[in-house]
Amino acid sequence: MWGGRKLSSSGSRFLGAHRSAFRGTQADCPRLTTSAGECPLGRLGASVIGIDPVDENIKTAQHHRSFDPVLDKRIEYRACSLEKIVEETAETFDAVVASEVVEHVIDLETFIQCCCQVLKPGGSLFITTINKTQLSYALGIVFSEQIAGIVPKGTHTWEKFVSPEKLESILESNGLSVQTVAGMLYNPFSGYWHWSENTSLNYAAHAVKSSIQEHPAPAEFALKEETEELRTETSTNSGVHEELKK
Repeated sequence: MWGGRKLSSSGSRFLGAHRSAFRGTQADCPRLTTSAGECPLGRLGASVIGIDPVDENIKTAQHHRSFDPVLDKRIEYRACSLEKIVEETAETFDAVVASEVVEHVIDLETFIQCCCQVLKPGGSLFITTINKTQLSYALGIVFSEQIAGIVPKGTHTWEKFVSPEKLESILESNGLSVQTVAGMLYNPFSGYWHWSENTSLNYAAHAVKSSIQEHPAPAEFALKEETEELRTETSTNSGVHEELKK
């Protein structure tokens, strides 16, 4: 259950994206690296495609997948970027999962457009990322990279962090209706993530692609409407002039 919508993974097609795939020259569209994020979806019955431009990452993922006969049938890996397969996979996926990706892309607008294009009408886009706040700079960059060394230096660029408000605006402008935005907190002692109302550090967003295609009205109907409006306006003006004469 996410944002009041019951999501079924059984028989659905998923596309995933992971952050480290954006270290390179083509960093403006999502790819999936050899993380284990796609495995739970596969075990739940979903058909998953994982994409990554680095051949070595794909080979490692395929090796891990080979140990599980169930996942071997449900997960497909491709050594490519999303922009390379947008046309052939247009409106193919029930869901796209972009976990810790948007804070690494060069062109966020293009990233969202690519995600929207490969989604079926009514499909879901799930995003987890880092808010652009002083707290995220202190913990995500200063502490995690420079002090504790949890992630390599240079992994994050604060200028690329995006606020929930900006992300929602971009999603909505690209035909995606935002259903939920929720904060995420990590407990280093338990090793688990928890939902929170606080979005000042990490947060998740769920958006749904519109299932209704808007079509412009035929020219003849538009002309007819304009003519009727003109007649109404003319009639109203005539009535006003008559009143003034009296």
